[in-house]
Amino acid sequence: MKKFNFTINGNQYDTEILSIEEGISEIVVNGTKYTVEIEQSIAVPKTPKLVRSISVPSTDVHPSVTKTRNPSAPKGAGTIQAPLPGSIVRILVNEGDIVSIGQRLLVLEAMKMENSIESDKAGKIKTIHKQEGESVMEGDIMITIE
Repeated sequence: MKKFNFTINGNQYDTEILSIEEGISEIVVNGTKYTVEIEQSIAVPKTPKLVRSISVPSTDVHPSVTKTRNPSAPKGAGTIQAPLPGSIVRILVNEGDIVSIGQRLLVLEAMKMENSIESDKAGKIKTIHKQEGESVMEGDIMITIE
């Protein structure tokens, strides 16, 4: 199987391993055959166990910050906020206009897509806080409805 040459305390040894099976080996040392019992210790691999912490996307906001209004909340004066960062392409209403629920108020361009922003309440446009071409961040107040 394998041949080795050893020098131990000045003495030369020519060895050959003939077989190794279940902890017993047959070895020839300088022409004499020996049966040798091999002690095998099981070595624990030193591979580290990888543990990953739970990651939270940086785009998530704090759970206590609501992005939409509760449908059971009292109706009346309120604001239309930017749902995501972008720029205002068109404003479709003027101050003093009467709007109904679901009416398009403005068009917001975000991530190269145009998004229609609709009214979530009926009322009169009190103030338009932003102008066409202006950039907005998520949560910025764009329109106040009374």
